[in-house]
Amino acid sequence: MHGSAPDIAGQGVANPIGAIGSAALMLDHLGLPDEAARLDKAIEAATAAGVLTPDPVGGAGTAEATAAVIDHLA
Repeated sequence: MHGSAPDIAGQGVANPIGAIGSAALMLDHLGLPDEAARLDKAIEAATAAGVLTPDPVGGAGTAEATAAVIDHLA
């Protein structure tokens, strides 16, 4: 994960998966492997369901992609 992407700021098309995946890595590092695995599984489920931002091949916005991951946590 890098850069601030000023060229897409405010457009709602940034891919949140990198930041969410980094959070899972941090949870694992902090000794919370079950929580990290849960977050990784939610990412996998959301992307497998086809909720992707434009940068890979999808049509979802940042908020929609984030919500899909959150929905798979429940």
